[in-house]
Amino acid sequence: MWTVILIPFLGTSLGAACVFFLKKAIGDNVQRALTGFASGVMVAASFFSLLLPALEQTKNMGRLGFLPASVGFAIGMLFLLVLDMVIPHIHLDKSEEGPKSGLKRTTKLVLAVTLHNLPEGMAVGVVAAGWMYGNQTISFTGALALAIGIAIQNFPEGAIVSMPLLAEGVPKTRTFIYGVLSGIVEPIGALLVIAAAGVLIPTMPYLLSFAAGAMIYVVVEELIPEMSEGEHSNIGTVCFAIGFVLMMALDVGLG
Repeated sequence: MWTVILIPFLGTSLGAACVFFLKKAIGDNVQRALTGFASGVMVAASFFSLLLPALEQTKNMGRLGFLPASVGFAIGMLFLLVLDMVIPHIHLDKSEEGPKSGLKRTTKLVLAVTLHNLPEGMAVGVVAAGWMYGNQTISFTGALALAIGIAIQNFPEGAIVSMPLLAEGVPKTRTFIYGVLSGIVEPIGALLVIAAAGVLIPTMPYLLSFAAGAMIYVVVEELIPEMSEGEHSNIGTVCFAIGFVLMMALDVGLG
């Protein structure tokens, strides 16, 4: 269980460690590529690791089997929408800020990536809980595939939050700590979901689709606008496809 929970956090920490090896801020094209890749991984993970198992578990409902997944997905989107409205943060495309507050710009940037990481931690927790409680549609290798996929897309996210802070003059060590802290919400969120799963197991289809909705919200609201920002370029779209195929291969191959 601990392996599955901690792998995504490790991905964020390794990405944040880029501040010790790179001297300059991430270029626009590189950031678009990393964001597109992360988006592709998250969309594929939402579908293959979360929505498909949710639909599999409601087959006995016949034509109404789509209802739990639909309701859970909508609530997940709404949940992230509310967090997006109430938590002070900077949108990663820098085009606008979230709710106004007296917080520093660096703090808002860290909160933005933390907001991204929350649904990912919940997704890992839901899938890990399903495997632990013997859900037949979820295997350990499937949970591991999701954890590895999220860790892969967390690497660029860790770099994306750390490198801009470095460019603004924040010391490397503090920048690395900020990047790591932005990812700590993932194992915490996963553990909270697992702790509550014993009571919530009957609602597993809702939980799986809830996590999917939350992740898709992050992709549509933050990542896709960022990878499309500025001068026209196809690099974000190409990397989206690479990320999607990689996550699909991990889920199908290991799941």
